[in-house]
Amino acid sequence: MSAAQPPAPRPRPLDPAAPPAAAPKRKTTPPTPPAAPIDPAEARARALAVLARSAAPPPPPAAAREPLPPREGTRLNKRMAELGLCSRREADDWIGQGWVLVDGQVAQMGQPVRDDARIEILPEARQSQGERVTILLHKTMGYVSGQPEDGHPAAVSLVQSRSRWKEDRGPRRFSPAQLKGLAPAGRLDIDSTGLLVLTQDGRVARALIGEDSGVEKEYLVRVVWAPNGPRAPDVVEQDVQSVFPPDRLALLRHGLSLDDQPLKPAQVDWLNPEQLRFVLTEGKKRQIRRMCEAVGLHVVGLKRVRIGRVLLGKLPPGQWRYLQPDEHF
Repeated sequence: MSAAQPPAPRPRPLDPAAPPAAAPKRKTTPPTPPAAPIDPAEARARALAVLARSAAPPPPPAAAREPLPPREGTRLNKRMAELGLCSRREADDWIGQGWVLVDGQVAQMGQPVRDDARIEILPEARQSQGERVTILLHKTMGYVSGQPEDGHPAAVSLVQSRSRWKEDRGPRRFSPAQLKGLAPAGRLDIDSTGLLVLTQDGRVARALIGEDSGVEKEYLVRVVWAPNGPRAPDVVEQDVQSVFPPDRLALLRHGLSLDDQPLKPAQVDWLNPEQLRFVLTEGKKRQIRRMCEAVGLHVVGLKRVRIGRVLLGKLPPGQWRYLQPDEHF
Protein backbone atom coordinates (compact mmCIF):
# COMPACT_ATOMS: atom_id res chain seq x y z
CA MET A 1 0.00 0.00 0.00
CA SER A 2 1.50 3.30 -1.09
CA ALA A 3 2.02 6.33 1.13
CA ALA A 4 -0.68 9.00 0.94
CA GLN A 5 0.18 12.05 -1.27
CA PRO A 6 -0.16 15.49 0.42
CA PRO A 7 -3.01 17.62 -0.91
CA ALA A 8 -2.13 20.21 -3.56
CA PRO A 9 -2.19 23.82 -2.33
CA ARG A 10 -5.28 25.80 -3.27
CA PRO A 11 -4.88 29.04 -5.21
CA ARG A 12 -5.30 32.16 -3.14
CA PRO A 13 -8.37 34.16 -4.07
CA LEU A 14 -7.79 37.55 -5.64
CA ASP A 15 -8.37 40.51 -3.40
CA PRO A 16 -11.02 42.58 -5.14
CA ALA A 17 -9.87 45.66 -3.26
CA ALA A 18 -6.24 45.40 -4.47
CA PRO A 19 -5.26 47.72 -7.36
CA PRO A 20 -4.39 46.08 -10.65
CA ALA A 21 -0.64 45.34 -11.26
CA ALA A 22 1.16 48.14 -13.08
CA ALA A 23 2.50 47.38 -16.57
CA PRO A 24 6.37 47.52 -16.89
CA LYS A 25 7.74 50.85 -18.05
CA ARG A 26 9.46 51.04 -21.45
CA LYS A 27 12.57 53.15 -22.07
CA THR A 28 12.09 55.70 -24.75
CA THR A 29 14.90 57.22 -26.86
CA PRO A 30 14.63 60.93 -27.37
CA PRO A 31 14.26 61.83 -30.99
CA THR A 32 17.51 62.79 -32.79
CA PRO A 33 17.53 66.48 -33.50
CA PRO A 34 17.74 67.31 -37.14
CA ALA A 35 21.29 67.97 -38.43
CA ALA A 36 22.23 71.57 -38.91
CA PRO A 37 22.27 72.55 -42.52
CA ILE A 38 25.82 72.59 -44.07
CA ASP A 39 26.93 75.80 -45.62
CA PRO A 40 27.70 75.04 -49.29
CA ALA A 41 30.76 77.31 -49.24
CA GLU A 42 32.19 75.56 -46.17
CA ALA A 43 31.60 72.12 -47.72
CA ARG A 44 33.42 73.18 -50.87
CA ALA A 45 36.41 74.44 -48.85
CA ARG A 46 36.65 71.17 -46.95
CA ALA A 47 36.58 69.16 -50.17
CA LEU A 48 39.29 71.28 -51.76
CA ALA A 49 41.51 70.82 -48.65
CA VAL A 50 41.16 67.02 -48.83
CA LEU A 51 42.05 67.03 -52.53
CA ALA A 52 45.10 69.21 -51.89
CA ARG A 53 46.43 66.87 -49.20
CA SER A 54 45.99 63.78 -51.39
CA ALA A 55 47.78 65.44 -54.33
CA ALA A 56 50.78 66.72 -52.29
CA PRO A 57 54.02 64.70 -52.77
CA PRO A 58 55.22 62.64 -49.78
CA PRO A 59 57.95 64.16 -47.60
CA PRO A 60 61.47 63.31 -48.76
CA PRO A 61 63.38 60.56 -46.92
CA ALA A 62 65.70 61.57 -44.11
CA ALA A 63 68.79 61.10 -46.29
CA ALA A 64 67.44 63.51 -48.93
CA ARG A 65 66.51 66.31 -46.55
CA GLU A 66 68.65 69.36 -46.21
CA PRO A 67 71.49 68.64 -43.74
CA LEU A 68 71.56 70.60 -40.54
CA PRO A 69 74.20 73.30 -40.44
CA PRO A 70 77.36 72.00 -38.72
CA ARG A 71 77.98 73.09 -35.17
CA GLU A 72 80.85 75.47 -34.80
CA GLY A 73 83.92 74.02 -33.13
CA THR A 74 85.02 70.62 -31.83
CA ARG A 75 83.17 68.50 -29.31
CA LEU A 76 84.55 69.34 -25.88
CA ASN A 77 85.61 65.84 -24.82
CA LYS A 78 87.49 65.38 -28.10
CA ARG A 79 89.21 68.75 -27.71
CA MET A 80 90.29 67.90 -24.16
CA ALA A 81 91.78 64.62 -25.40
CA GLU A 82 93.59 66.45 -28.22
CA LEU A 83 95.14 68.77 -25.65
CA GLY A 84 96.33 65.78 -23.62
CA LEU A 85 94.25 66.72 -20.58
CA CYS A 86 92.58 63.33 -20.29
CA SER A 87 90.78 60.67 -22.31
CA ARG A 88 87.34 61.30 -23.80
CA ARG A 89 85.76 59.04 -21.20
CA GLU A 90 87.45 60.95 -18.39
CA ALA A 91 86.40 64.22 -19.99
CA ASP A 92 82.74 63.16 -20.00
CA ASP A 93 83.05 62.14 -16.35
CA TRP A 94 84.60 65.48 -15.38
CA ILE A 95 82.04 67.46 -17.36
CA GLY A 96 79.23 65.53 -15.68
CA GLN A 97 80.75 66.36 -12.27
CA GLY A 98 80.96 70.06 -13.16
CA TRP A 99 84.77 70.08 -12.98
CA VAL A 100 85.38 71.70 -16.39
CA LEU A 101 85.05 75.40 -17.29
CA VAL A 102 84.99 76.81 -20.81
CA ASP A 103 85.74 80.53 -20.99
CA GLY A 104 84.88 80.79 -17.30
CA GLN A 105 81.51 79.00 -17.59
CA VAL A 106 80.63 75.51 -16.35
CA ALA A 107 80.82 73.20 -19.37
CA GLN A 108 77.85 71.27 -20.71
CA MET A 109 77.99 67.69 -21.96
CA GLY A 110 78.60 67.54 -25.71
CA GLN A 111 79.07 71.25 -26.26
CA PRO A 112 81.27 72.38 -29.17
CA VAL A 113 84.26 74.60 -28.47
CA ARG A 114 86.52 76.71 -30.65
CA ASP A 115 90.23 76.00 -30.83
CA ASP A 116 90.97 79.22 -28.96
CA ALA A 117 88.49 78.49 -26.14
CA ARG A 118 89.96 78.63 -22.61
CA ILE A 119 89.44 75.25 -20.96
CA GLU A 120 90.05 75.06 -17.20
CA ILE A 121 90.14 71.93 -15.06
CA LEU A 122 89.14 72.22 -11.41
CA PRO A 123 91.37 70.70 -8.69
CA GLU A 124 88.83 67.95 -7.98
CA ALA A 125 89.44 66.52 -11.45
CA ARG A 126 93.21 66.61 -11.02
CA GLN A 127 92.90 64.86 -7.68
CA SER A 128 90.73 62.14 -9.21
CA GLN A 129 93.23 61.69 -12.02
CA GLY A 130 96.16 61.50 -9.61
CA GLU A 131 94.57 58.52 -7.88
CA ARG A 132 94.58 56.44 -11.08
CA VAL A 133 97.33 53.84 -11.40
CA THR A 134 99.47 52.50 -14.23
CA ILE A 135 100.98 49.05 -13.77
CA LEU A 136 103.90 47.44 -15.60
CA LEU A 137 103.45 43.67 -15.86
CA HIS A 138 105.84 40.98 -17.11
CA LYS A 139 103.28 38.87 -18.93
CA THR A 140 103.99 35.17 -19.30
CA MET A 141 102.76 32.75 -21.98
CA GLY A 142 99.20 31.47 -21.72
CA TYR A 143 97.63 34.80 -20.70
CA VAL A 144 95.65 37.07 -23.03
CA SER A 145 95.97 40.84 -22.88
CA GLY A 146 92.26 41.64 -22.73
CA GLN A 147 89.19 39.67 -21.66
CA PRO A 148 89.52 35.91 -20.95
CA GLU A 149 88.96 33.77 -24.05
CA ASP A 150 89.01 30.08 -24.95
CA GLY A 151 89.80 29.15 -21.36
CA HIS A 152 92.85 31.40 -21.15
CA PRO A 153 92.91 33.90 -18.24
CA ALA A 154 93.35 37.65 -18.65
CA ALA A 155 96.74 39.15 -17.85
CA VAL A 156 95.13 41.42 -15.25
CA SER A 157 94.53 38.34 -13.08
CA LEU A 158 98.30 38.33 -12.42
CA VAL A 159 97.98 41.67 -10.62
CA GLN A 160 97.65 40.62 -7.00
CA SER A 161 99.21 41.77 -3.76
CA ARG A 162 101.46 38.71 -3.51
CA SER A 163 102.77 39.08 -7.10
CA ARG A 164 103.99 42.66 -6.69
CA TRP A 165 107.75 42.84 -7.31
CA LYS A 166 109.55 43.07 -3.99
CA GLU A 167 111.95 45.67 -5.42
CA ASP A 168 109.13 48.06 -6.28
CA ARG A 169 109.95 50.87 -3.85
CA GLY A 170 107.11 53.16 -4.90
CA PRO A 171 104.98 54.84 -2.23
CA ARG A 172 101.68 53.37 -3.43
CA ARG A 173 99.97 50.61 -1.54
CA PHE A 174 98.02 48.00 -3.45
CA SER A 175 94.24 48.05 -3.17
CA PRO A 176 91.65 45.90 -4.98
CA ALA A 177 89.96 49.17 -6.00
CA GLN A 178 92.91 49.75 -8.33
CA LEU A 179 91.73 46.83 -10.46
CA LYS A 180 88.53 48.67 -11.39
CA GLY A 181 88.85 49.99 -14.93
CA LEU A 182 92.40 48.66 -15.23
CA ALA A 183 92.82 47.93 -18.95
CA PRO A 184 95.72 46.99 -21.27
CA ALA A 185 97.21 49.86 -23.27
CA GLY A 186 98.23 47.73 -26.22
CA ARG A 187 98.19 44.02 -27.01
CA LEU A 188 100.63 41.19 -26.42
CA ASP A 189 99.35 37.91 -27.82
CA ILE A 190 98.94 34.71 -25.86
CA ASP A 191 102.21 33.15 -27.08
CA SER A 192 104.29 36.27 -26.38
CA THR A 193 105.93 37.46 -23.17
CA GLY A 194 107.33 40.68 -21.80
CA LEU A 195 106.23 44.18 -20.91
CA LEU A 196 102.49 44.86 -20.81
CA VAL A 197 101.05 48.17 -19.59
CA LEU A 198 97.77 48.14 -17.65
CA THR A 199 96.31 51.53 -16.76
CA GLN A 200 93.35 53.43 -15.35
CA ASP A 201 94.72 56.68 -16.78
CA GLY A 202 93.25 57.76 -20.09
CA ARG A 203 96.27 59.96 -20.82
CA VAL A 204 98.56 56.94 -20.73
CA ALA A 205 96.23 54.90 -22.93
CA ARG A 206 96.02 57.71 -25.48
CA ALA A 207 99.79 58.15 -25.54
CA LEU A 208 100.37 54.45 -26.20
CA ILE A 209 97.48 53.40 -28.44
CA GLY A 210 95.91 56.64 -29.67
CA GLU A 211 95.51 57.23 -33.40
CA ASP A 212 98.45 59.65 -33.46
CA SER A 213 100.69 57.60 -31.14
CA GLY A 214 104.26 57.14 -32.28
CA VAL A 215 105.68 55.50 -29.16
CA GLU A 216 108.30 52.86 -29.97
CA LYS A 217 107.90 49.24 -28.86
CA GLU A 218 110.99 47.01 -28.87
CA TYR A 219 110.89 43.22 -29.24
CA LEU A 220 113.39 40.36 -29.19
CA VAL A 221 112.27 37.75 -31.72
CA ARG A 222 113.70 34.24 -32.13
CA VAL A 223 113.07 32.80 -35.60
CA VAL A 224 113.69 29.79 -37.85
CA TRP A 225 113.97 29.79 -41.64
CA ALA A 226 110.81 28.07 -42.92
CA PRO A 227 110.05 29.21 -46.50
CA ASN A 228 107.77 26.20 -47.01
CA GLY A 229 106.15 26.27 -43.57
CA PRO A 230 107.32 25.34 -40.06
CA ARG A 231 106.61 21.61 -40.59
CA ALA A 232 108.48 21.26 -43.87
CA PRO A 233 111.70 19.19 -43.90
CA ASP A 234 113.82 22.14 -45.05
CA VAL A 235 113.40 24.21 -41.85
CA VAL A 236 116.67 25.79 -40.65
CA GLU A 237 116.90 26.34 -36.89
CA GLN A 238 120.59 27.16 -36.47
CA ASP A 239 122.52 30.09 -38.01
CA VAL A 240 119.33 31.41 -39.64
CA GLN A 241 121.06 34.67 -40.52
CA SER A 242 123.38 32.91 -42.99
CA VAL A 243 120.51 31.54 -45.12
CA PHE A 244 118.11 34.46 -44.86
CA PRO A 245 118.18 36.62 -48.04
CA PRO A 246 119.31 40.22 -47.36
CA ASP A 247 116.60 41.63 -49.63
CA ARG A 248 113.97 40.08 -47.37
CA LEU A 249 115.49 41.79 -44.35
CA ALA A 250 115.05 45.07 -46.23
CA LEU A 251 111.43 44.09 -46.87
CA LEU A 252 110.86 43.61 -43.14
CA ARG A 253 112.11 47.13 -42.55
CA HIS A 254 109.77 48.68 -45.11
CA GLY A 255 107.56 47.44 -47.90
CA LEU A 256 105.14 44.94 -46.36
CA SER A 257 101.37 45.32 -46.06
CA LEU A 258 98.89 43.70 -43.68
CA ASP A 259 95.12 43.71 -44.11
CA ASP A 260 95.58 45.67 -47.36
CA GLN A 261 97.33 48.50 -45.52
CA PRO A 262 101.03 49.36 -45.87
CA LEU A 263 103.01 49.08 -42.66
CA LYS A 264 105.02 51.94 -41.23
CA PRO A 265 108.82 51.70 -41.46
CA ALA A 266 110.34 49.47 -38.77
CA GLN A 267 113.81 48.93 -37.36
CA VAL A 268 114.84 45.29 -37.87
CA ASP A 269 118.36 43.97 -37.21
CA TRP A 270 120.07 40.70 -36.29
CA LEU A 271 121.11 40.41 -32.65
CA ASN A 272 122.60 36.97 -33.20
CA PRO A 273 122.26 34.28 -35.90
CA GLU A 274 118.84 33.14 -34.56
CA GLN A 275 117.38 36.31 -33.08
CA LEU A 276 116.07 39.59 -34.53
CA ARG A 277 115.44 42.90 -32.84
CA PHE A 278 112.24 44.72 -33.94
CA VAL A 279 111.31 48.31 -33.11
CA LEU A 280 107.77 49.25 -34.19
CA THR A 281 105.65 52.37 -33.87
CA GLU A 282 102.34 50.58 -34.50
CA GLY A 283 100.67 47.49 -33.15
CA LYS A 284 98.50 45.47 -35.50
CA LYS A 285 97.25 42.08 -34.36
CA ARG A 286 100.09 39.51 -34.39
CA GLN A 287 102.03 41.97 -36.52
CA ILE A 288 105.58 40.64 -36.06
CA ARG A 289 104.55 37.01 -36.57
CA ARG A 290 102.69 37.87 -39.75
CA MET A 291 105.56 40.04 -41.02
CA CYS A 292 107.99 37.15 -40.52
CA GLU A 293 105.69 34.66 -42.23
CA ALA A 294 105.51 36.98 -45.24
CA VAL A 295 109.30 36.66 -45.78
CA GLY A 296 109.71 32.95 -44.98
CA LEU A 297 110.52 33.12 -41.27
CA HIS A 298 108.64 31.45 -38.42
CA VAL A 299 108.63 32.97 -34.92
CA VAL A 300 109.42 30.55 -32.09
CA GLY A 301 109.83 33.16 -29.33
CA LEU A 302 108.78 36.80 -28.89
CA LYS A 303 109.43 39.10 -25.95
CA ARG A 304 108.69 42.82 -25.57
CA VAL A 305 111.45 44.57 -23.64
CA ARG A 306 110.68 48.27 -24.01
CA ILE A 307 107.78 50.70 -24.52
CA GLY A 308 108.96 54.23 -25.19
CA ARG A 309 111.47 55.09 -22.46
CA VAL A 310 110.21 52.45 -20.03
CA LEU A 311 112.19 49.19 -19.91
CA LEU A 312 111.12 45.74 -18.76
CA GLY A 313 114.48 45.52 -17.01
CA LYS A 314 114.77 43.00 -14.19
CA LEU A 315 111.04 42.67 -13.55
CA PRO A 316 110.53 38.89 -13.07
CA PRO A 317 108.01 36.93 -15.19
CA GLY A 318 104.50 36.97 -13.74
CA GLN A 319 105.24 39.95 -11.46
CA TRP A 320 104.36 43.64 -11.68
CA ARG A 321 105.25 47.08 -10.39
CA TYR A 322 103.79 50.60 -10.49
CA LEU A 323 104.86 53.17 -13.04
CA GLN A 324 106.73 55.72 -10.96
CA PRO A 325 105.92 59.48 -11.02
CA ASP A 326 109.27 60.25 -12.67
CA GLU A 327 108.78 57.66 -15.45
CA HIS A 328 107.30 58.70 -18.77
CA PHE A 329 106.74 56.82 -21.98
